[in-house]
Amino acid sequence: MATILIADDDANIRKLMSLYLRKEGFEIKEASDGVKALSIVENSRVDLVILDIMMPGLDGWDLCREIRRWDANLGLLMVTAKAESAHKVKGFRLGTDDYLTKPFDPIELVMRVKALLKRSLVISSQTVQVGNVELNRRTFQVNRGDEPVTIPLKEFELLFLLASHPGQIFTREQLIMQIWGLNYEGDGRTVDVHISRLREKFTGNDEQFQIETARGLGYRLIPKP
Repeated sequence: MATILIADDDANIRKLMSLYLRKEGFEIKEASDGVKALSIVENSRVDLVILDIMMPGLDGWDLCREIRRWDANLGLLMVTAKAESAHKVKGFRLGTDDYLTKPFDPIELVMRVKALLKRSLVISSQTVQVGNVELNRRTFQVNRGDEPVTIPLKEFELLFLLASHPGQIFTREQLIMQIWGLNYEGDGRTVDVHISRLREKFTGNDEQFQIETARGLGYRLIPKP
């Protein structure tokens, strides 16, 4: 079963989360501050991190940033009392995968954890199916039904990432970091160009997904019903 790290300086919150998550069979690790949390991530197996923003030593913003430098794919769920849109935007730009505001329903917390872990399993399988389009990361092949589709490597990686997390918004900064790497010296317009090329290849009444622009944030892939 998956191992989940809960990073929160409130012992009661950690206890509540642990209670519900352990009932689902998850193994739980706890950290009362960001420094301890980062050490656990770097030195042990963790499948997902639930982190608060306001923590001593290393706050949630910095913890999120440092974890993303360590592991670009580790699931991150930010749980915080800060409900303002600006804080949510900042969290997504730093690399969090999902955002839950306190006070929260513990059942909703469990469901979001399960959803994030399911996405991680899709990535590790190296194969993604969205509608009638299949992407194989081992061979970098794309098939639309029985028809092969040839796309450049960066476009493949971009589409694979979006298709692995249907509905999730990725900022341009996140996409650049995960596709082009931390040392890339270009800007967000590179992402826009690649998205435009993907839309040209996968647009039409027969397509079963679309790549949407999340205004002021970035992009997400939406499967069609």
